[in-house]
Parts: sequence; C-alpha cells; structure tokens
Amino acid sequence: MAPNSRAPLVIPILIIVVGVGWLLTAQGIAPGINWVWTLGLGLIGILTLVVSKGIDKVSVVLGPFFLLASLLSVLRQVGRLRLDIEVPVLVISIGVLLLVAQLPAIPKPGWYVPSLPPDEEPSAAKKLRLEDAPGSPR
Repeated sequence: MAPNSRAPLVIPILIIVVGVGWLLTAQGIAPGINWVWTLGLGLIGILTLVVSKGIDKVSVVLGPFFLLASLLSVLRQVGRLRLDIEVPVLVISIGVLLLVAQLPAIPKPGWYVPSLPPDEEPSAAKKLRLEDAPGSPR
C-alpha cells in the first residue's frame, strides 16, 4: 500500500459515523430519522471522493450519488418527500452522473489498467503445442 494511502482511514471513520448515528437516534435528535443509515450513505459519498484523491470517472458518479441519497433519505424520513418520488430522482441522477463520467475531461481512476487488444497481447501468451515442450521426442 502506498505510504500516503487514505484507505486505512475508511474503517475507523465508518465506525465513528455509525456510532454518531446510533447516539443521535438514542438521544431522540430528530427522532424520525435513522441516522445510522443516513450518515452512512453520506459518509460513503464523502469517502469515495477522499479515497480516490479527487474526481475521476468512478468518484464523479459514486460520491455525488451517495450524498444525494443521504439528503433524499432525510427528506423522506421527515415526511417532506415520498418514496415514489425519491427513487425516480435517484435513478435519473445516476443516469446523469454516468453521462458526466463519459466526458473526456474526467480522468480514469488511478487504479484502472486497460487490457490489451487481442492482436497486441505478448507472444508468451500463445498456446504451446505438445511437440514444442522441452524434452518431447521430435
């Protein structure tokens, strides 16, 4: 793992957010809201952007989507948004975000390694015939 990797921070931060959500629910703060779920969705959106170290073709879709899902979840839980409105808004938003990810200005993620086309594969990947094996009779 890279020395300045942020990946080791993900699990502790998720545990803290779950604890905060649980505490908010137990204390009756906005009692109609499931804070563990809502904060978890928001945190996934934030961590997507943080761990990917910015905007790329994956984080530009997942980060905003989970942040929007968190916001819409709160609105639904307090009675300001119906489920039959929330779900189509999320479907539309994922479609729009997938289109945005196709823009040439959005870079591919750092971990992405393109595969070689079949005609450019290394010659070592060619099939060996039995008569080509070392020690076989000719």
